[in-house]
Amino acid sequence: MHAMYSPHVRRDAVSLVDSGISHAEVSRRMGINRSTLRAWTRDRSLVDRYADTDHCPRCEPIPAPPGRRDAYGYLLGLYLGDGCLTPAGDHTKGVWRLRVMCSDAWPGLIELCAGSMAAIRPDHKVSRVPSTGCTEVHSNWKHWPCLFPQHGPGRKHDRTIALEPWQRDIVEEHPEQFVRGLVHSDGSRVLNRIRRSLPDGGVKHYEYPRYHFTNVSADITALFTDALDLLGVPWRVHTIKGNGSRRDKHVVSVSQRDAVARMDAFVGPKY
Repeated sequence: MHAMYSPHVRRDAVSLVDSGISHAEVSRRMGINRSTLRAWTRDRSLVDRYADTDHCPRCEPIPAPPGRRDAYGYLLGLYLGDGCLTPAGDHTKGVWRLRVMCSDAWPGLIELCAGSMAAIRPDHKVSRVPSTGCTEVHSNWKHWPCLFPQHGPGRKHDRTIALEPWQRDIVEEHPEQFVRGLVHSDGSRVLNRIRRSLPDGGVKHYEYPRYHFTNVSADITALFTDALDLLGVPWRVHTIKGNGSRRDKHVVSVSQRDAVARMDAFVGPKY
């Protein structure tokens, strides 16, 4: 019963009681049961007991971004690529599960994903559930939709994906982490091989690295290229046309030598 109220609501209610306003009047004004108000005033520890476990910066009177803005930028990239929100357990309790699917081919990615969730919610457990070829990293919280307002019915590529102003501020402050999260979810670093014939009849093979990012959402692709522009990383995009029920895929390529070196400096391997 106590945990359903945000910390600032509990603090405001007790402050009104302390100012001399009756429990009945505070109950009327704030819609809080009088027995709950009396419990808060008798035991002040109940006022802040859930401050660390249920605190949502977006639900405060003056909404704020998550404290670990760099970790959030990375987690936002992972979420837009391979993440989703689903009801956790009994949906009537309003608890949501943030789920990110990570390939078992990259165990380091699993730990990076879990670490970013833990950085946002250090007081809550982050779980790992193995599946065929991948591991689901998840964490439960009532307020995940507050931090990921892009959540909605249907698949991401079937609806508009746009960042809120406070999310754009974080991406502009930490574009490297945002790009890193997107690449770690829907991107790869590959070796491009070229075969060229020589004048003497011989053949020479060339190899050079490049980054690819592939997503069926034009909106998410645009968010990725906008972040690359912030970093001054040149890119090219082309579209692979789908057939029948298959969707078009938007592929962003970063291939210039200096650009790849710039990406290598902050993207890093998936391990």
